[in-house]
Amino acid sequence: MSCIFCKIAQKEIPSDIVYEDEEIVCFRDLEPQAPVHVLIIPKKHYESLDSVTESGEDKELLGHLMAKVHVIAARLGLENGYRLVNNCGEDGMQTVKHLHFHLLGGRQMGWPPG
Repeated sequence: MSCIFCKIAQKEIPSDIVYEDEEIVCFRDLEPQAPVHVLIIPKKHYESLDSVTESGEDKELLGHLMAKVHVIAARLGLENGYRLVNNCGEDGMQTVKHLHFHLLGGRQMGWPPG
């Protein structure tokens, strides 16, 4: 498979992993947009959020990922808050075709984001 995030999840490409369990991997973004900027991905390949179905397995995976966000944020010292972003599809500016969430923090976030 040529998906860069799958290769990171499978440890074929080195990355600065800050959290990992059986279902997800979280690693530092190579081009951070905030003092703390990590990506949270499922180890299972989904092209985008649109690829997630209403099946029990997909719901459980996404629920697990969401339930770990506050754990990861706490590990990274984001006690004053953070932003969680998903870019979906071309108009959403998704550049890597593997479902991922950006966790950003360490400063006051502006609004609107873009």
